[in-house]
Amino acid sequence: MDAVITGQNEERVGINLRDNNGAEHVLEIEFTGDIRYHKCEQYPDKPENRTPEENEYNEQARKFARYYVYVEQGYDTVPPTEHPERINAVRLAIQDLSDDRFDDLFGDLYSQLQSYYDYDADRPIPIPPLAADSDSVLYRQNVYLGIDPLETDIAAEAEDMAPVYGLELSEISIKEQALDTLSPSAIANWKSFAVDFADEVDEEEIDLVDGTYIDAVSTLYTSYLDNGGEQHTAEPDTDPFERDPDTLIELPPIDPGPLAEFREYLDHHLKCQIRDCFVRMGIEPPEQFRVLGNGRLEATAAYKLLDMYPKYYDPEEQQLLG
Repeated sequence: MDAVITGQNEERVGINLRDNNGAEHVLEIEFTGDIRYHKCEQYPDKPENRTPEENEYNEQARKFARYYVYVEQGYDTVPPTEHPERINAVRLAIQDLSDDRFDDLFGDLYSQLQSYYDYDADRPIPIPPLAADSDSVLYRQNVYLGIDPLETDIAAEAEDMAPVYGLELSEISIKEQALDTLSPSAIANWKSFAVDFADEVDEEEIDLVDGTYIDAVSTLYTSYLDNGGEQHTAEPDTDPFERDPDTLIELPPIDPGPLAEFREYLDHHLKCQIRDCFVRMGIEPPEQFRVLGNGRLEATAAYKLLDMYPKYYDPEEQQLLG
């Protein structure tokens, strides 16, 4: 992929790029990530008139363009669950969890998978009755990051800002303060403080990696195929935030093994998701993410349907990245 930014106004960025098939694309991307304009003379305008490979090259161009604008201009143009840096921040934050906290957050997911192999294990949610079979179900969980201001390079500024909103940052560890223990007014104060803190971060161009932690997760929910091959996706009973999750875990009923082994598998699953982000924007992943195995369902479907991709989802596949 080769790209160049051709212009910018107060709403969007213009970009020209050439995809891996040699086709030239002209795009205009709003700062929100919405694509306002996309033209490629080499491919038909309507998706139904393109070959599956042409559609994939078109999608690669759109994904790469969003990421390129993010990297070059710093705008938040990449959806969180397609953002390799966001997913990696989740992966690293999970590594920092204590065993007890990991069990608190992901114990239900572990038990659900274990119930397929251990009949004495609890099954937190039922297998959907309309699923074609029990193996046609994917178990999903939304994961949300938080930022501990006291773990950033502007901790002192954060402590000075907090009393304005009636907050005392050192009173209790932010990482241990459950949302359901806060009153509506306290939640509103935290939201106002977060806006103020984010402005300070942007102004000073602070790297927040060291301050990230797993703030909350949704309850388990499912995506499954029925007997007719139609996909159905449920909603979680409880989702802690009204925003897109930072990562979506999406696992088939694999044998999770012991809890420590499942933790390692989850780390690998997120590496596979990061691989998928890069591969599906038409670029080679960094070396540590050139791995094989189960990532996101959408990417797995593309690898199975399109000859342009190796079988990245298959741990036994010998055709490696790069």
